[in-house]
Amino acid sequence: MATEHGFREKLRYRVDNFLGRGSGALFLALLVAFFASLGLIVAVRFVFTFVTPDPETPFKQQIWFTYLQITDPGNMAQDNGTPMIYKLTAIASGMTGVVIFSALIAFLTTALDQSIEHLKKGHSRVLESGHTIILGWGPRVIEILRELVEANESEDDPVVTILAEEEKEEMDEYLRTNFRDRRNTRIVTRSGSTASLNMLERVMAKDAKSAIVLAGCGPASTTSEKLASDARVVKSVLALDAQTADAEEFSIVAELFDERNRQVVRDISPGHVVVVDAEEILAKIMVQTSRTSGLSVVYAELLSFEGCEMYFHQDDWGGIPFGKLQYHFPDGVPVGLRRADGSLLVRPPVDMPLADDDEILIVADDDSTIEFRKEPVATPRDEPVPDVKADRRQEKMIILGWRPKASIIVSEYADYVLDGSTVDVVVNGYSEKTRAELEGLNDELDSVDVALHDKNPLDSDDLESLDPFSYDTIIVLPQRPDDEIDADRTDSETIVVLLHLRRMSRELTDQGRPPQSKIITEVLDSDNQDLISRAGVNDFLISNRIVSMVFSQLSEEPRILQVYDDLFQEEGSEIYVKPAALYFENLPVTRTFADLMAVAQKRDDEVCIGYKLKSLEGDADENFGVKLIPLKDSEVTLTAEDCLVVVAEDDL
Repeated sequence: MATEHGFREKLRYRVDNFLGRGSGALFLALLVAFFASLGLIVAVRFVFTFVTPDPETPFKQQIWFTYLQITDPGNMAQDNGTPMIYKLTAIASGMTGVVIFSALIAFLTTALDQSIEHLKKGHSRVLESGHTIILGWGPRVIEILRELVEANESEDDPVVTILAEEEKEEMDEYLRTNFRDRRNTRIVTRSGSTASLNMLERVMAKDAKSAIVLAGCGPASTTSEKLASDARVVKSVLALDAQTADAEEFSIVAELFDERNRQVVRDISPGHVVVVDAEEILAKIMVQTSRTSGLSVVYAELLSFEGCEMYFHQDDWGGIPFGKLQYHFPDGVPVGLRRADGSLLVRPPVDMPLADDDEILIVADDDSTIEFRKEPVATPRDEPVPDVKADRRQEKMIILGWRPKASIIVSEYADYVLDGSTVDVVVNGYSEKTRAELEGLNDELDSVDVALHDKNPLDSDDLESLDPFSYDTIIVLPQRPDDEIDADRTDSETIVVLLHLRRMSRELTDQGRPPQSKIITEVLDSDNQDLISRAGVNDFLISNRIVSMVFSQLSEEPRILQVYDDLFQEEGSEIYVKPAALYFENLPVTRTFADLMAVAQKRDDEVCIGYKLKSLEGDADENFGVKLIPLKDSEVTLTAEDCLVVVAEDDL
């Protein structure tokens, strides 16, 4: 049997429900109270006109008096000349007005505070289009923003929107402190779930041009943390795909740790989703740069929007062979072809004619400067190339420290070197997990022998006992393999190791035995770049910056991933910095850049994209001696210590 409720209880229930609807209902209630009070007091005054008539004040005038007295109690003086009974209504009007308008002011103040708080929380809608969305937050955000700002400099009113679960105020304060050079790019932050359809709709994902989905943890995190991060990224990609299903040009760049999860994400929206394994890319670049001095500078420029980049370009080729095509661009050097079926040929044969539907892969300063001319812009001289190859021998590498990417470094290194080469890994107080991982690598790899040493590279005596400059390559990694990465602490320890190595190098030089070892290290925080340079190392990778460069370029042109897959592996063509002696019999020589391109073509169809001058390799203002895609008629004098930057099959 239903419970009976009284009228008063029901009325109170309905009033509670009505006021519970929010600020709109409260404002409406105050408005009703105002007019109800006005009507009630006017009715009382109307009755008083029969009890005590006031011939000097018509009733219409009394209605106006009542309105003024409610809105401003100071108007009660207008009843000074009326009978006492009217003064009572004036008092009632003034007191009613004080109560109602005090409530109204409180309501407006609260509503304004709530609106401001709502804006601070970052839940309002973003009214933008053609913008880039970053989903997630972390140390790579600043580097990604730097690249996007550089890429957007030629655009009108570019926008980058960041959606993360951090508080909007915290993100804004961090960006104000750490990222001030925004040029013409506006940065909009919003707080919310990156996998929420509602939040993606609020940041106008359907009208954006691309999205970058960041991992929620670092490479040194536990397996469970990585799987949790992958799960969030998968949900975010699914939500993005649902929001942008009808968008043809929209692209998604996502960072995942597990290969199975990467394949799942690739299958969500083939052609629209690009999946990145950041640690694998870093490891492959580190191996390549460890084998060729100056290559880190080349990659830093190619992967960045500052300097030259790689673009796809299509034109009316007229069946021109690829070798001759290279001289038909005032700015830029073609390095490959992309066929209509999507296949990519990096460094194709020089006599291969181009089809009309072929796209070229070209290294250029900007896509706006790419111009194919029917006539060549330079004519190179025809000269012989010496029949020499670079010497190959068994090599030795020492890795000081250990991180998850180190196993990839060892595996990639094994693909480049001759059988019988060695890799010595030095870890202070290594764990059983690290030992087992290295034993597995030793069993798996046939071309290299891997050995583990328990020494402390931070201790100068331990480091000297290893005789590091007897190795061809020295790679310095973080010193704590099982700890979470702290950028400042890790870079500080890396600098200490490098300073020890610099002192040892000077001592050997003073003894007349200058070391020839290549030293390469990883810098986590780009702010430490100058300190690393002062420690005497020119070949270093700023890991967050490199990965951010890759993310940014892929967000602008997803097809570039196919190029990275080709360049960052031993099979196929890679970028090398080769001695000039492989191309010229007598040095020094003075040649145009077009001449350098021509002699490179004669060495197994290599493509020359620049050169490196030994005399400038310590000058940061001169890009450490590396010059990419100069004008084809510009001249350079090469000595035996200088090099050509080429796309080639191998380093021979």
